[in-house]
Amino acid sequence: MQTKVLYGLTGALAMGAVIPAQAQKKPMNIVFIMSDDHSYQTISAYDKRFINTPNIDWLADNGVKFQESFVANSLSGPSRACMLTGKHSHANGFTDNSKTFDGGQQTFPKLLQQQGYQTAMIGKWHLTSLPTGFNYWDILIGQGDYYNPDFLSNGKKVRRPGYVTNIIADMAIDWMENKRDKDKPFCLLMHNKAPHRVWNPDTCDLRLYDDVTYPLPTTFYDDYSGRLAAQKQKMSIMMDMDLIYDNKMADKENEIHTSTGLEQWGRGNYQRMTPSQRAQWDSYYDPIIKKFKKDKLSGKALAEWKYQRYMHDYMRVIHSVDRNVGRVIEYLREHGLLENTMIVYTSDQGFYMGEHGWFDKRFMYEESFRTPLLVYLPGGKHGVVSEMVQNIDYAPTFLEAAGAKVPSDIQGRSFLPLLQGRKPSGWRQSLYYHYYEYPAEHSVCRHYGIRTKRYSLMHFYNDIDSWELYDLKTDPEQMNNIYGKPGTEKLTKELKKQLLQLQVQYDDPIRKKEDIMKK
Repeated sequence: MQTKVLYGLTGALAMGAVIPAQAQKKPMNIVFIMSDDHSYQTISAYDKRFINTPNIDWLADNGVKFQESFVANSLSGPSRACMLTGKHSHANGFTDNSKTFDGGQQTFPKLLQQQGYQTAMIGKWHLTSLPTGFNYWDILIGQGDYYNPDFLSNGKKVRRPGYVTNIIADMAIDWMENKRDKDKPFCLLMHNKAPHRVWNPDTCDLRLYDDVTYPLPTTFYDDYSGRLAAQKQKMSIMMDMDLIYDNKMADKENEIHTSTGLEQWGRGNYQRMTPSQRAQWDSYYDPIIKKFKKDKLSGKALAEWKYQRYMHDYMRVIHSVDRNVGRVIEYLREHGLLENTMIVYTSDQGFYMGEHGWFDKRFMYEESFRTPLLVYLPGGKHGVVSEMVQNIDYAPTFLEAAGAKVPSDIQGRSFLPLLQGRKPSGWRQSLYYHYYEYPAEHSVCRHYGIRTKRYSLMHFYNDIDSWELYDLKTDPEQMNNIYGKPGTEKLTKELKKQLLQLQVQYDDPIRKKEDIMKK
């Protein structure tokens, strides 16, 4: 299960080394690496149960690991819009994936361009409209494909052979080496498709972790007692994970069929492969399919089989992400760029690795609300930061690192002082969350809420009217909804007051429709 460091991130790269004084005078380059649906549980800097990620961990070892990092809206497109603008979803207009991002609005890449930066966007965009504010962009079309993906390269459609995570890293390195003006500072957004559903591994990694049996989460058979919205969701591994689309059981005999409507997509993924890729795929999956058909699993046995298949594929995809992060760091080291380049690794949101029996995200519950955030800053702090940060903070942080003015309408706050080991006064003690996409895939109800260091209060609204309150100190898995329970009245009133204050602070229109204090 353990993997080796694939790239030589040692010696001069072990940044106990002194950063040359002249490097501090150079404008700070920014390499912003983001993956899609990468759970903090599957980064070994956060959690060592599942996988070893030595190259991503290097950022934590030589920089900062944010222990309390969160998103504003746990969904891909909206999360990306929050990062670009430094504003909550209602303020940037991209509340859910049915919307189109307004590319005419203010974003941090545009502001960096005004500061003299070259900007590049490579990989997954997923905002419907075309990128703006970039000197160079080369983006996946829609969700993108794992094998032989199609890109829009500054507007021209190009199909690139190979595996998507390798290709994106190749393109990022090529842009840094061959396509930028090396006399100017740069900001590179390298955004992976991986590990987004359906978790197709690189063919060289298909057999990786075959000898591992992943532990079943203690909440895997959660019955969602006391949580109405959780009872309505459709992201159960047991019920909603598709055998063909997700678990790759597309048999040659066409005997396995599913009723989710995703079967055709699962078979389509296979058709996209080259003959060589298919041969490697068949060599691995055909024996698994044969055994699956023979075993005729059902009930809990089937659910746990699906969980293992999901986990194996997901970890293999993460292994490729980690390998390519190592390639980018190694390039920066070899070319003397680590001396004045900030490197950020994060995900557009968290993800469920079987907790509560789920895959996917969307909820304000911890596994999807929290996200990994690891930052290397030359000459900066090493260690863990416990202050609460949110993805609306990325834009002002990048701007401050570049020496640019942070506009007053940006709702996030720069965490650059935290990276430098300083303790800013008046740092936030609570976070605001708002999820909008319902009715839609996975049937997660609309909700908003507040998260403090200890408590999480959320209100599901629109189709239902349901409140949930959790004491994260005594109930970190959020199994016991204590809203309305005797003894919680004072706490609930105070949290609702703080929630309303956040809605006023961020000018969320929902506050004009909801009488929070009377509910």
